[in-house]
Amino acid sequence: MMDKVILAGFGGQGVMFLGKVLAYAGMGSDLELCWIPSYGPEMRGGTANCSVILSDEEINSPVIAYADAAIVLNKPAYDKFAPRVKPGGVLIVNSSLAKLDGMREDITIIEIPATDMANELGNTSIANMVCLGALLPSLKLVDLAKVEKAMEKLTKKKPELLETNLNAIKEGISFVNR
Repeated sequence: MMDKVILAGFGGQGVMFLGKVLAYAGMGSDLELCWIPSYGPEMRGGTANCSVILSDEEINSPVIAYADAAIVLNKPAYDKFAPRVKPGGVLIVNSSLAKLDGMREDITIIEIPATDMANELGNTSIANMVCLGALLPSLKLVDLAKVEKAMEKLTKKKPELLETNLNAIKEGISFVNR
């Protein structure tokens, strides 16, 4: 079994951290994994994306031609990466920053106002975690408990961020379960 995920947005939106959370969740579950970051030429405001492959067997190639799922945090990321979600896959779109036109019919698209929800939670920078919550029910190999353990490790130096991030993830899960 394998989950191939693409994560994309502007630099500064937490795309790489989102990938690290999934990677750490996989490591904590003794899964094979591959995390490949890709930065645009600018640090903040440029494009950023990463791919994460989680598998319970050997990963033969780190390249994702077509993903099982993707999170896109803005319109340019949607334009570039929506075509790379395979038929039957899931696409999480931050609808606060990406108004869609001409949506695909062969994938499940979940439009979640992640930035607006993050603002309501008191921290705009956790929109990425809201989207992760929206994605979790669609993944085969990673669940909330595994992500919680990963977040504990990743926020050790800033423990005050643990609860904030976990609340955002839970809000994303609640949104898709409504």
